[in-house]
Amino acid sequence: MDNAGKPVKDVEHIKKAVQAVMDGVKEPVIDFSNTENAFAGKTDKELKKAAWLFGLMNNHWLVGIGSKVGVTAIRLHLPFVEGVVKNTIFEQFCGGTTLLECDKTIQRLARQNTLTILDYGAEAKEKEEDFNHTMNESIRAIEFASHSNSIPVVSTKITGLGRFALLEAVQRGEAFTPETRVEYKSILKRLDAICHVAARNGIAVFFDAEESWIQDAIDHLVTVMMRRYNREKVVVYNTFQLYRKDRLQFLIDSFNQAREGGYLLGAKLVRGAYMEKERERAERLNYPSPIHPNKAATDDAYNTALRFCVDNYQHIASCNASHNTISTLLQAELINQKGIPRNHPHLNFCQLYGMSDNLTFNLAKAGFNVAKYVPYGPVREVVPYLIRRAQENSSVTGDMGREFQLVQEEIKRRGLA
Repeated sequence: MDNAGKPVKDVEHIKKAVQAVMDGVKEPVIDFSNTENAFAGKTDKELKKAAWLFGLMNNHWLVGIGSKVGVTAIRLHLPFVEGVVKNTIFEQFCGGTTLLECDKTIQRLARQNTLTILDYGAEAKEKEEDFNHTMNESIRAIEFASHSNSIPVVSTKITGLGRFALLEAVQRGEAFTPETRVEYKSILKRLDAICHVAARNGIAVFFDAEESWIQDAIDHLVTVMMRRYNREKVVVYNTFQLYRKDRLQFLIDSFNQAREGGYLLGAKLVRGAYMEKERERAERLNYPSPIHPNKAATDDAYNTALRFCVDNYQHIASCNASHNTISTLLQAELINQKGIPRNHPHLNFCQLYGMSDNLTFNLAKAGFNVAKYVPYGPVREVVPYLIRRAQENSSVTGDMGREFQLVQEEIKRRGLA
């Protein structure tokens, strides 16, 4: 519903409003090219090491070979490999192997007015004991966060708490067997345990979006938790992958449902993480791809969703989880134009630890709510996450080239070249 209490359906006026903002930006509210702010927290030695690492990752063929070799070496427990990984790519993109080891990273970010979102980086498992371990680790992270003013959110994945195939069966509408009914109730109990502890400790929880063929099942579970825990403040956030054709409307529908149900919506906005897998499956099974046909359409949906969240910020707590400069600037400009406090708890930004420091620390310098998404966990458990970071951000997408260029500019500015 809008401020008049009517359901929001039409998005065309929102799209026009977005374009009007971007057309009117002459003097941006933030200069994201300021490398002095971006790398103020890095010593000269750390800066040179980052340049070396991004330089390596900018070679797509090297990333491809290294990914295959790295996974094999970790699985085979080859000597020294874990140490090499920890001192290079792990150090760049992860906070530590344990919560206590993350504390140094958390404190360092806090000194630059940047918050931390903790994420236990182990990939999805298949056994009940593993799901209980992930639940307990999430609860430990929440309790750890409750003793810090710098950790407002803990992030987790539903597939870390329940079996992928079960979620898939639920989404297909398959009838429960006595065994799967018990299993599904166990997922609900784990989710409820996490959200209960989070609400009690004043910490929020992000539930990640996943593949489209289990996402409806995930949406239902997260909505149950939002209905239960988001009555007075936002504890539970769902994640909306805006590269999907249906997610902008789903965001609006979720908002209307929350208003009618008397609870607040928590919305983490991302572009998406499963594009190739989604398109390949759609082609193989002969159904229309759920993904927008091009980047322009995805950008349009994402920026429209951002505007919608800012327009309705009193009833939506949102996180702009993006590395896209235009989308980041758009939210900053909207907040500025509307005269909303830059540190309003319902309007947040987030980037991955080790990337897009030019966005994060320039936002922090300007007084906006911004956090780094900080994965942690045993090196061998986090390797799949690290490989995705390397592959998704290699020279194919240009992200590593951008990171490398920014680091090189700061090296020159400091006279280190």
